Amino acid sequence: MPPLTLERPDVREQEQQQVDLDVPWMVRVWNDPVNLMSYVTYVFETHFGLPRVEAQRLMWMVHTEGSAVVAIGNREPMEMHVIAMHGFGLQATMAKGG
Repeated sequence: MPPLTLERPDVREQEQQQVDLDVPWMVRVWNDPVNLMSYVTYVFETHFGLPRVEAQRLMWMVHTEGSAVVAIGNREPMEMHVIAMHGFGLQATMAKGG
């Protein structure tokens, strides 16, 4: 009878999964031809609790550069921010940050 061996999960695979979980996620808001700049500023202020100056800076990035990262963090809260942005009528996506 062959010796009994217990299979162990690959340590490297576990470490990679932990690294994947630790990678922050970014929420990016995209420019669109529909929403007013004042409305985008209002959304950033009210939803993210940003001071007006920071909300305006991000709004201008969206307007002039086409998009801006408005939040960075763990996956689930970032998913909620994307859903909220869609609820406000803004185009938003999320991706792993680096």
